[in-house]
Amino acid sequence: MEYRSLGRTGVQVSALCLGCMNFGDTHSGTTEEDSIRIIHQAIDSGINFLDTANVYSRGISEEITGKALAMDGRRSRVFLATKFYNRMDDHDPNAWGGHRYHIIKACEDSLRRLQTDHIDLYQMHRPQPSIPIDETLRALDDLIRQGKIRYIGTSTFGAWQLVESLWVAKELGLNRFICEQPPYNLLDRRVERELIPFCQSYGFGIIPWAPIAGGLLSGKYRLGQQRPEGSRYEKGAFLQRDNDNALALVEKYLVFCNERGVAPADFALAWCLAQPGVTSPIIGPRTKEQLETYLKALEITLTAEDTKQIDAIFLPGTHVSQYYQANFGPNERWS
Repeated sequence: MEYRSLGRTGVQVSALCLGCMNFGDTHSGTTEEDSIRIIHQAIDSGINFLDTANVYSRGISEEITGKALAMDGRRSRVFLATKFYNRMDDHDPNAWGGHRYHIIKACEDSLRRLQTDHIDLYQMHRPQPSIPIDETLRALDDLIRQGKIRYIGTSTFGAWQLVESLWVAKELGLNRFICEQPPYNLLDRRVERELIPFCQSYGFGIIPWAPIAGGLLSGKYRLGQQRPEGSRYEKGAFLQRDNDNALALVEKYLVFCNERGVAPADFALAWCLAQPGVTSPIIGPRTKEQLETYLKALEITLTAEDTKQIDAIFLPGTHVSQYYQANFGPNERWS
């Protein structure tokens, strides 16, 4: 297993991060026992970076992750990340957000569910412009000083929002965010415009989620064909990700993978892993077999010709649906 520095911290994390969103999700079909086996197999394979969130199945993912790590002293072998922000109670107006009241309670609840006395990386799941960032940073800084969390990060923040957070942290003498978790894959390369250059300049780790676009880059979803029964996108997905423009490019991508002799999901993950500034893409296996497949991406080395061909299919810095709808119209299929 390859290990990389998480931003400017010097902490070494595995080149793949095990995402725990499917654990406890009734739609994924992954039982608690399966989830624990996947976590243990990932650790045994050298993965030391696990990422979950309090909102995943409303705490069940954290509970399963905590149970798996409590066995045989595995907690001490991993860098454990979780997230806060999303609604955890449908009736309590304060059970979400980036304000102190919620952050403190959310952290205490996550610590209990994860069966640990500290969280290695505590991330804000989404930005909340309606709340001043100093409110959020002060609460997180207090938790760091109390020893309940080690580092803080963000997910799906804009570059300007991270710049603001750095300015506020410096002005107030607070601990700063050290990493960002953005969506990044061949179908969505928007972060190459500003976010990645920002992260490289200011020492932020980059932990991409959806490196295979929720499975769209795996080859299981084909243009004009019925979706596989039981698959994540059996009934379709978000229009900005799952549309005819995207699937038309995936068809070209599958031809490239066939000629290259690589599995589409493996190459998509390897491509993400090889991009400048990327620390550790998040994988979300539902089965042990899927985990073993993701690990094969570590064996793929991209060539200059690979990059040239991929950039000709998926233009750098673009988002497929946004770019092609803007240039060819919302109902015109790209060919």
